[in-house]
Amino acid sequence: MTLFQKKLWIGLIIMALLSPIGILLPEKFNAGDAWGEWGTDTLEKLLGYVPEGLKKLTDLWKAPIADYNLGSENSPIIIQVLSYVISGILGIAIVGGVVYLISRLLVKANGKEHRV
Repeated sequence: MTLFQKKLWIGLIIMALLSPIGILLPEKFNAGDAWGEWGTDTLEKLLGYVPEGLKKLTDLWKAPIADYNLGSENSPIIIQVLSYVISGILGIAIVGGVVYLISRLLVKANGKEHRV
């Protein structure tokens, strides 16, 4: 592993560990949901209506870990914090794995067996 790759992984892990700031700060300042992460119910409160196209697409995708939380919305803050960190690390691992596999496939497709 190159020095750049080590620094990249360290940076990604640090970001995963800092991700709970997204739930700690809004709770401390009573800020509500993160900007843009609204459900249709919140959009209706903010706009007074929900766009028809959004209503049609609302059930298209369900997140594997809903709200990045392994417990419920009323879970203690420590469970929510740990859930955010675990979700971040899982996301980094999945994306890293996919990028690694794609790069291996591209290297083989080009007929060059270099270490990626």
